[in-house]
Amino acid sequence: MGQHSPNTRSRPKEEQTVNNPTDAAATTKTDTYATVRGVVSKNKGEPVELVDVNIPAPGSNDVIVRIQACGVCHTDLAYRDGGITDDYPFLLGHEAAGIVEKTGDRVTHVAEGDYVVLNWRAVCGECRACLKGDPKYCFNTHNASRSMTLAADGTRLEPALGIGAFAEKTLVHEKQCTKVNPDADPAAAGLLGCGIMAGLGAAVNTGEIKRGESIAVIGVGGVGMAAVAGARLAGATPIIAIDRSDEKLARAKSEFGATHTINSADLSDAELTEKVQALTDGFGVDVVVDAVGLPETYKQAFYLRDLAGRVVLVGVPTPEMKLELPLLDVFGRGGSLKSSWYGDCLPERDFPMYVDLHLEGRFPLGKFVDERVGLDAVEQAFETMKSGRVLRSVVEL
Repeated sequence: MGQHSPNTRSRPKEEQTVNNPTDAAATTKTDTYATVRGVVSKNKGEPVELVDVNIPAPGSNDVIVRIQACGVCHTDLAYRDGGITDDYPFLLGHEAAGIVEKTGDRVTHVAEGDYVVLNWRAVCGECRACLKGDPKYCFNTHNASRSMTLAADGTRLEPALGIGAFAEKTLVHEKQCTKVNPDADPAAAGLLGCGIMAGLGAAVNTGEIKRGESIAVIGVGGVGMAAVAGARLAGATPIIAIDRSDEKLARAKSEFGATHTINSADLSDAELTEKVQALTDGFGVDVVVDAVGLPETYKQAFYLRDLAGRVVLVGVPTPEMKLELPLLDVFGRGGSLKSSWYGDCLPERDFPMYVDLHLEGRFPLGKFVDERVGLDAVEQAFETMKSGRVLRSVVEL
């Protein structure tokens, strides 16, 4: 699935972002820049609607981006179903690429006409994480200073992950825009904005997989498949893909770089461990990426690794889930247990690099795009996603 980190929270309805306090006044009809079509979730669990959305004139450090493509991510479905906040209505969509159309009067980071991928970690440079030299954990990422609204009645919209890109245009802070090579297909490039970067970064950044090290990835949907592809790029071997779908496992091996696959559907935990150990001289792997996020898969990950191995949780659990592990095993096996938020990425560093690697044929970003749909097909794309038939459906505009 896609990701939202504990650091990414929607703001209360009455608040505006504090990044540009001079522009904090509520949007009015008189400063509307454009009215566009957008996909909105108005009530918990109800089908999304394609409605008219007012885009305000940009604040001083804001930009308006004309969206070209936006991936359909599990996080958007989580917003619709109340799994993140209850600040309805939401303007959904966040894995997007597009063209900067209009900039505020203080914008220096991008210019009109730039081709950008949108990101939800617009590093502030001033919070305690940034000042400690850990900007990948930035606790105060930038968002637009003004609110997009429903054209029908002026209701303020909460943009998914501060972006809201299931729309013909959206309003974001300038640092939410990362310039990349314009030769890249927007449907592919935009996926770096969330899920693909989450999985790729889980292996490369959080797991710190090295050339010649072994890795197992549990769950090869979009995020897990990206972890497989990232491990291949880093030179890991063996790369073991674990899933319950023979079709996904076949793709992991033929398209994304897995060296071995295991269908875990009918295996006990002990049998799964034995199979992984048989591929690693009896020791277990150096890194395990749990791209599912269930207590059961996390326990599997914990025991599939070698002594002093690393476990990386990138699948997003739900609030009611509980984990129980023998504390002696936690001590005795050593290593590290890590969570990966947004693949511990830095968009300004990582997005351009992986787009370039994709264009060079070294990273299979385009292979994640299984379906291209229109704005009016987002609800159907949610159903397709839940069925597990695609890695990503992408809305094209």
